[in-house]
Amino acid sequence: MARTVTRDTAPSAPGMDAGLAKRLLGDMLLIRRFEEKAAEAYTLGKIGGFLHLYIGEEAVAVGATSALRPDDYAISAYREHGHCLAKGSDPRRVMAELFGRRDGLSKGKGGSMHLFDRSVNFLGGHAIVGSHLPVAAGVAFAIKYEARDQVIVCYFGDGAVPQGEFHESLNLAALWGLPVIYLCENNRYAMGTSTERALAQTEIWKFGQTYGIPAEKVDGMDVLAIREAVARAAARARRDSTPSLIEADTYRFRGHSMRDPAGAVYRTKDEVEHEKQRDPIVLFRARALREGWLSEEEARLIERDAHDRVEEAVAFADASPEPPDEWLFTDIYKEP
Repeated sequence: MARTVTRDTAPSAPGMDAGLAKRLLGDMLLIRRFEEKAAEAYTLGKIGGFLHLYIGEEAVAVGATSALRPDDYAISAYREHGHCLAKGSDPRRVMAELFGRRDGLSKGKGGSMHLFDRSVNFLGGHAIVGSHLPVAAGVAFAIKYEARDQVIVCYFGDGAVPQGEFHESLNLAALWGLPVIYLCENNRYAMGTSTERALAQTEIWKFGQTYGIPAEKVDGMDVLAIREAVARAAARARRDSTPSLIEADTYRFRGHSMRDPAGAVYRTKDEVEHEKQRDPIVLFRARALREGWLSEEEARLIERDAHDRVEEAVAFADASPEPPDEWLFTDIYKEP
């Protein structure tokens, strides 16, 4: 029997209140300030290797996480700082990991692209494009096999869509009925290649139709739109183990990485400035004030708190020692 692709078969997220508004704005601001400080630390030589910033895309991670339970799982690619922080990881330990220090989430041995925090069910950043999509399917299989009612959200970029792992994973998720939410953060450029140059089908959500699963496209700069879409997908997954595909239309304000700070080679300054008018933090802050969810004073206090937490994270990372040489030979194999 053919599966029917639907969009709205489950209730939306619970209504807004002051507490939720504070959380959403606070989490987005924390990620923004964290990433800005990480960029500063990179220029000072405190962070080495590659550094991929999440600036501009904060609404996706925060909106999605707000619709999930703490015991649900999340997994991501290499632009994962925001996902990890939104899931509840300690900003101090995240920053220490970027600094390569022993108090980091991965003991300073993973760095920017390999954050992992089992304590909050964040199953890692994965540096190989598309490699984590089958892992997400495997986690969802385990959830279903053990008759649990958790879900896993799998974040990935538009650059992963042409990869075989994307199609193999969606096929198995649909075939086996796995409780996984595939959430594509379509920021239009896979490194420096536009979707028009890389995809024959640029409407990524339509691949859900191919595999007979619920799919939709949402405004990835609207934290509430993301929250509601993920809430619908999570309700379906818990109720009858139905997977979903969500395409979030978002935009990164910085370049692909700190090696490409502005992305000026493949996009115009006018385009970037135009997209900054959709800044998810500015838009949600204005709406929260307009709707009366927050006062101007409350918004300023939230901003100050985010600033202070990031400053504390930098101080913690600076004070953390570097890993000793002998740690090179630990955590390689699982102990019997």
